[in-house]
Amino acid sequence: MRLTRRLGFAVPLLTLGFGRVAHADGMPQLDFSTPLTIAQVVWGALIFLTLYLLLSRWALPKATDVLQKRASTVAGDLDAARMAMARADGAVAELTAATAKARAEAQAAVNQAADQAKQAAAAQAAELNAKLEARLSEAETQIEQARASAMASVHQVASETAATVFMRLTGQRADRARLEAAIGSALAAR
Repeated sequence: MRLTRRLGFAVPLLTLGFGRVAHADGMPQLDFSTPLTIAQVVWGALIFLTLYLLLSRWALPKATDVLQKRASTVAGDLDAARMAMARADGAVAELTAATAKARAEAQAAVNQAADQAKQAAAAQAAELNAKLEARLSEAETQIEQARASAMASVHQVASETAATVFMRLTGQRADRARLEAAIGSALAAR
């Protein structure tokens, strides 16, 4: 009701102000001295008021509801996306930790295998060294025996050779005890 009073008051003002200006400029559609122009302005104002009331009371609240629902849906989707992203980040962190753990375990297994291989190689080397030492000791013993046997043979050969040489040079037989003593001292000096 207030709006109709305001419009009723505004229509005569419009007719007063615009009518003279419009009529003076020669625009017949703004000539408010004719009842047709006044009726058009009143009906235009009523239609505008009706449209305003319909839009403000019925259409705009529905549009507002749709926009609010849409905003809440978008907000919900964003929250769901944030939660999914947080879960994905957590999964990535778990995967990274699992990968690091697996790498550490693999490295530990490789180190352990390398240590075992080193220990096995060291044990095998020690075993081979022991066998070689035993063979070397055995060879040294055999060499010592061969040397002793050779030396004994040398002593005997030297005795016989010296006796033969002495006999050929002097024509007499050599004293065996003196010959053995001279050969023993000569061999001991070497």
